[in-house]
Amino acid sequence: MVRGCWRGVIGSPQGLRSYLLTGEHILWNGKPKQGIQFQSSDAFLIPFSLLWGGFAIFWNFSVWEADAPSFFRLWGLPFLFIGIYLIFGRFLHDAYIRTHIYYAVTNQRVLVYNGGMGKSLKSLDIASLPTLDLTERRNRSGTISFEPSSSLFDSFYGWNSFRAWVPTLGGSVRFLDIPDARKVYEIIRRQFPRP
Repeated sequence: MVRGCWRGVIGSPQGLRSYLLTGEHILWNGKPKQGIQFQSSDAFLIPFSLLWGGFAIFWNFSVWEADAPSFFRLWGLPFLFIGIYLIFGRFLHDAYIRTHIYYAVTNQRVLVYNGGMGKSLKSLDIASLPTLDLTERRNRSGTISFEPSSSLFDSFYGWNSFRAWVPTLGGSVRFLDIPDARKVYEIIRRQFPRP
């Protein structure tokens, strides 16, 4: 992998190089898996979203067909929009966010950069990582977590909401769905200070 620059990540922002510290160089960089992804939490969320959305569509159709008062027509619209988002909008939103996320491991830090509308950088010193956990799949892709899960819901359901893809919104810092996760995990472990 190219050291000291971001050419290894296609489409990565060149301005990110300005975040490197003196003497710091990149050992690995990458992105989360792209496209529409399903998580284990979807086993609960998909049926819930279909129930919510189905009821919202039924409600709105009923009040508009019955020529109900304007209050009832307007009352159902927010629930309809939420239902549409839950059914398929959240997948598109999640995919969009991940197109702007870049990961890097340097000889000093792990970096998560969000190059989307609210550009932000989250970095943690390798020498003082709160935790280093690897979750690996059969195809060798996986997730590396550097902080404890941010909520009970995260821990219980393995929830990867859009907060997890944008660390500045409160999700714990992770490299989500990266290829060869164990290889990246070992690169990070090798950077720990020797006793």
